[in-house]
Amino acid sequence: MKFNILFFTFLLIVGCKWHENNAETALVETWRTEFVVHEDFSKDLKVYDFKGLEPLLNKKDGKVHVVNFWATWCVPCVKELPYFEQLQKAYAHKNVEVLLVSLDFPHQYDTKLKPFINERKIQSQVVALDDADMNAWIPKVDASWSGSIPATIIYKDDERQFFEQSFTFEELEKQVKPFLN
Repeated sequence: MKFNILFFTFLLIVGCKWHENNAETALVETWRTEFVVHEDFSKDLKVYDFKGLEPLLNKKDGKVHVVNFWATWCVPCVKELPYFEQLQKAYAHKNVEVLLVSLDFPHQYDTKLKPFINERKIQSQVVALDDADMNAWIPKVDASWSGSIPATIIYKDDERQFFEQSFTFEELEKQVKPFLN
């Protein structure tokens, strides 16, 4: 009887330990899988403070640059994103580059922004701006900007226009065309 109790206790301990190891293995495998997925879609996401972003807003390379400030939580921003994608595809051969500057919260990059980029298969360059000193950098983007989004800069070298509005494709295209001449 004593042997049976010891044997049963031994099986119980070994069985629990084996189950615990399997649970740990499953947890590690889940983490690896999630990590790989995050790694796949995050490797191209660059995060800048304003000092790092500023050169992207002032290139002098003869190309037309369309820079859109947006966030996944901004309904008008999300609604107009396909138009920026369409513009990128339609005018890439005419030296038009689209840059989408996300103003999403840093703690949501992995849970909201990166999955959003993946699910919608966004092809334009997307960067994140992580700079809490909005009072300093907003007027540097444009003196007339109140800080609301969506907001868009269209520029070519020293010629620049700023828009604090959402666009349809036709409206966006209309604003870009004068920069092509």
